[in-house]
Amino acid sequence: METTGQNFLGTGHVGKLMGKYAVPCIISLLVGALYNIVDQIFIANATYLGSYGNAANTVVFPLTVIALAIAVMIGDGCCAFVSLSLGKRESEQASRSIGSAIGMTIASNLVLTLIYLVFSDQIIAAFGGTVNAETFQHSKEYFFWITLGIPFYMFGQAMNPVIRADGSPKFAMISTLAGAVANIILDPIFIFTFRWGMMGAAVATVIGQMITAALAVWYLLHMKTVKLHKEDFAPHVRIAGRTLLLGLCSFLSQISLVAAMAAINNMIRKYGALDAIFSQEQYAQIPMAVVGIVMKFFQIVISIVVGMAAGCIPIVGYNMGAQLFGRVKQLFTRLLIAEALVGAVALIIVELFPQQLIGIFGAANESAYYTEFAIKAFRIYLCMMIFACVNKAAFIFLQAMGKAVASTMLSMVREIVFGVGFALILPRFFGLDGVLFSMPVSDVMTAVLSAIVIISTYRQLDRKMQ
Repeated sequence: METTGQNFLGTGHVGKLMGKYAVPCIISLLVGALYNIVDQIFIANATYLGSYGNAANTVVFPLTVIALAIAVMIGDGCCAFVSLSLGKRESEQASRSIGSAIGMTIASNLVLTLIYLVFSDQIIAAFGGTVNAETFQHSKEYFFWITLGIPFYMFGQAMNPVIRADGSPKFAMISTLAGAVANIILDPIFIFTFRWGMMGAAVATVIGQMITAALAVWYLLHMKTVKLHKEDFAPHVRIAGRTLLLGLCSFLSQISLVAAMAAINNMIRKYGALDAIFSQEQYAQIPMAVVGIVMKFFQIVISIVVGMAAGCIPIVGYNMGAQLFGRVKQLFTRLLIAEALVGAVALIIVELFPQQLIGIFGAANESAYYTEFAIKAFRIYLCMMIFACVNKAAFIFLQAMGKAVASTMLSMVREIVFGVGFALILPRFFGLDGVLFSMPVSDVMTAVLSAIVIISTYRQLDRKMQ
């Protein structure tokens, strides 16, 4: 069966196609990032929660990333598979991939929810939640309610790239935006008016996730390029395997981030206890709260970076499938330049305005130690963001080209070998500062490897063009 619905991906102006697909994807990811960030802003400015609530949010955040990792593995893999299939005029393969993705998403989110509910105390402790008793209690409360929303969160996140692959990036953006707006409206009501504390922040988030998931279901019933049939939901092992392989880079980039965050949180807890200031009970939660805030700003930047790259997946996949290699090379060049510019702007912001950034997260209610450590954390931890942005773009673009192995290996080296390795090694020599330096050192080392792979990819595209 053939389809002509996506032919414009092989003929349209590359720059305009990037704008059409990347901008809605950026907005979708930014809005998705706002769920946790908005929670943290309102929690930080609630005097009865403060840095204890902030620290609890930092503890639970990587646990939501695990759910996201599974969802994007399925969703991004399906998006890449569908785009490659449409480029080859194989629409039946595309529809079967979507059917398999829906089944895998539902099964995985139910299993993860059950694991979280049964082993909550052990999981929270593993991610540094035992820094002090109050942080642990806030973490337990927040984690329980967030866990109840995991099925909705994973379904919405997994279907978002599928909707983009069907040619509706704006709807994908709107569905995510609707949920985030609900979260932003409900957060202050539940936290300040009802004084529900961590439960209020979590419940507002879950309601927003339910809205996004409901809109995704509606769209799946009204798809425009790929039409689903009952037989598409039957098990297709080969297609499911290929879908997961294409999405493996997305999974590893997220799950390895979880490993790095677990290492960082535990190093903060260990070496904070050896610090003259943060070894004191009333200040023990500050380093974890601060690093969590710095990561949230980095998440905003990375949402833009990933959105630009992931928005290009349908374009890259189609042109690779159609063997239009010159367009693929042109797209890669434009993307790398754009990502470097995003990193440069973000770097200027964190180096010049760290105090203003930390002020958004309730610094006025905290001690001078909080602000002092936060300024240092922003300036050190994020000082190599240009490299971080280019690295992430290269990982995703290679994935879109079908180079799952190269993409996966680069991502694994960055997050596991360098990210976890330096987070464990550097604090032994530099204490808490070593935790902060682990990020820029990892990005510089990865940039060297990325440059080698990028040059090799250009040469391969040149040979194919000839």
